[in-house]
Amino acid sequence: MADHGPHGGHHPLDRPGRYVLGIDSGGSGLRIAVARADAPEARPLATYTSDEPVRTGRNGIDAEHLLSQLTPAAEELQQETGADRFSAVCVGAAGMGTLGQDLRARLPAALATAFGVRHLALATDAVTAYAGALGQRPGAVVAAGTGMVAVGTDLTAAGGWRRADGWGHLLGDCGGGAWIGRAGLDAAMRAYDGRPDGSDTLLARAEAVFGPVAGLPGALYPRTDRPAVLASFAPEVARCAAEDAVAAGILRAAAGHIADAAAAVCPPGTGGTVAFTGGLFRMGEPLLAPLRDALAERLPEAHRTPAAGSPLDGALTIAAALARDRLLLPADAKLLQITRPAE
Repeated sequence: MADHGPHGGHHPLDRPGRYVLGIDSGGSGLRIAVARADAPEARPLATYTSDEPVRTGRNGIDAEHLLSQLTPAAEELQQETGADRFSAVCVGAAGMGTLGQDLRARLPAALATAFGVRHLALATDAVTAYAGALGQRPGAVVAAGTGMVAVGTDLTAAGGWRRADGWGHLLGDCGGGAWIGRAGLDAAMRAYDGRPDGSDTLLARAEAVFGPVAGLPGALYPRTDRPAVLASFAPEVARCAAEDAVAAGILRAAAGHIADAAAAVCPPGTGGTVAFTGGLFRMGEPLLAPLRDALAERLPEAHRTPAAGSPLDGALTIAAALARDRLLLPADAKLLQITRPAE
């Protein structure tokens, strides 16, 4: 059955057999999926995953590197799903807001040439995380994995988007995986040196994971994927929290930072709906227990709701809404840039 637009008019993209493409690019790699544009919920029909993060260079996120992975993967997904064309595409990328200049300059033309894409959304991973978690309703979402960012909106153009953190592992992302991992390794190095506030437990775990810690700076600093390497130690901090006061203190501090970000972006008058999404929260009770305490203090009236889906689901949700002319999330020059055919 053909879908009809919000005002009853038949939209030219709402025909059987039309598909959308969603992309989720973050510190731990790249995920790409195809969904039906005319389905009630934009869920992946087929998915491609790469563990290789998209590089960041002098011009920000490297569009050429992204396209070198995206183009062949999208062609493969087209063949797998029988997608004749993509009605719309949404690219969600970590750092899009501050490092997305190369993507914004090159992706519209590149995707139009490769796939005939005329409806394109370029979003921060925080916005795709929001759409995946809450869909197109007002509230706030904290997305935490390697990094940490919070966004909120009341869905009005005047209100726009509220954002907190997401400034990368050198300037922020406080409470995220890289932040926790770095704090854990800092405690390990303190114990190695005999300085205060060190943890022998975390030192033992660091040497089990990385080898002798004296060699860690030389192994870590030259790497281009430093945030992901730091974040890989965060689960070790969580495992040590039950028996180690320093590790438990790191997770309490992380929970406080996460709750601070949620409180900063929760829009007034929306009922305080807050969702949490991302791999960091799979660490379980060592982080979730102090997070509940921190939220009760900072957002006592907030209604916490489970995230409905992932950032990749969110990219597909945005693409499908764009294809059907039903996008309610507010456009923004850096957080959610929309490209449509000229009228």
